[in-house]
Amino acid sequence: MALTPTEMRLLLEFSAAPGTVLSRDRLLERVWDYGWGGDTRVVDVHVQRLRGKIGQDRIETVRGFGYKLRG
Repeated sequence: MALTPTEMRLLLEFSAAPGTVLSRDRLLERVWDYGWGGDTRVVDVHVQRLRGKIGQDRIETVRGFGYKLRG
């Protein structure tokens, strides 16, 4: 499967902590190197694209907090 570099970094973050909820802010810091609490929509868009490639049910949304990789 072909992943963009950003999708790969995102998947690696999820894979490093399966079952752990990762906040959007943490993902912004780790994947995009952003250190600000601005708009986190960029995370949502990339997670949606990644879901389309690895399966919709693999990444779970935790409302009001972030996402986690299902085992």
